[in-house]
Amino acid sequence: MCQHKPECPGARCPDGQAARSVAGHPEQGWCVNCIVLFEDTGQILPDGRIIGPQRLAGTVSEVAR
Repeated sequence: MCQHKPECPGARCPDGQAARSVAGHPEQGWCVNCIVLFEDTGQILPDGRIIGPQRLAGTVSEVAR
């Protein structure tokens, strides 16, 4: 449970990624914001559910062409 004041938005809220960071290892590509966020946009929610990466199909260089 979030101990921040005001409390962070819930993981299911549209602004869930606005939660404050409590720990992280940027060199490994993750941080804990009252939910675990990965640089590839994947998430692990507090109830253990996994949300897969929400990235565009193809690489950035392919999209830029």
